Amino acid sequence: MKRSTQALALCLLAAATPALHAQEDPAQVSDQRARANFARPIELAADDVRAFPEPPAGFKTPRAGVAQGRVEAFEYDSTVTGTRRKANVYLPPDYSPETKYPVLYLLHGIGGDENEWLSFASPAVILDNLLADGKAVPMIVVLPNGRAMADDRAIGNPFEPEKAAAFGKFEGDLLDCLIPAIEAKYSTHTDREHRALAGLSMGGGQTFNFGLGNLDTFAWVGAFSAAPNTKPPAELLPNPAAASKQLKLLYISCGNKDGLINFSQAVHRYAKEHNVPHLWNVDDHGHDPETWASNLFHFSQRLFR
Repeated sequence: MKRSTQALALCLLAAATPALHAQEDPAQVSDQRARANFARPIELAADDVRAFPEPPAGFKTPRAGVAQGRVEAFEYDSTVTGTRRKANVYLPPDYSPETKYPVLYLLHGIGGDENEWLSFASPAVILDNLLADGKAVPMIVVLPNGRAMADDRAIGNPFEPEKAAAFGKFEGDLLDCLIPAIEAKYSTHTDREHRALAGLSMGGGQTFNFGLGNLDTFAWVGAFSAAPNTKPPAELLPNPAAASKQLKLLYISCGNKDGLINFSQAVHRYAKEHNVPHLWNVDDHGHDPETWASNLFHFSQRLFR
């Protein structure tokens, strides 16, 4: 099995929970529970519909004559894991240390690592094409390893309790280690209004938890196909009025063939009930790279404006 296919299979086994909207206990995750979760009935409400069409053909294919950004390896010291950790960093075409850039932190799924987005969804090409068309703001994109543990490799059983718990521990690594390291090396804005967090599956749940839990750090939040590590909506948005004032964008998406959709539905419905402005996009996909690439395409166009 090719690595990207294997990683996708693991990502599709994101942990399940017997309580419909309770956050999964890392000690209880298993592939059996995940399979049961994906098999649950999908119930769509009248507003569980597309907000955006499918991206145009070729949106993630390199185009002749389009200036290309570059993806480079990045390492930083983590006080959370006690190790030197790896990430990938996308720099837009004509990146210059004389210019300040906003930053998007983009998180992967349970079976992936800092390379998963690059393998599945071509984020660098998506951004290059959008920038060439004048549809996105030049930005830096950071693709970290969201499994904060000493041996953070995407190997073995991703459902081991220590590995599942490591995704929660990444919050401290992100806030206290990675962000300061990125801002020390690259020419970035350092305020919340120029910082975004987004992710797929397990990374979507992390995005809800860490993004909405740290609105003093992130003003732009995008969760794609969020997994059962997502906290209950009332914990994510305990003060809807305050969150409404702080958020520049809350973007929620999932496919209408995805057994995990109820986690995203719950956040959408709570936000709608409590008048928290947000975008809710339900496309015609399952839990797959097509929906993640499509929603990155739509989300990234709306950032930092």
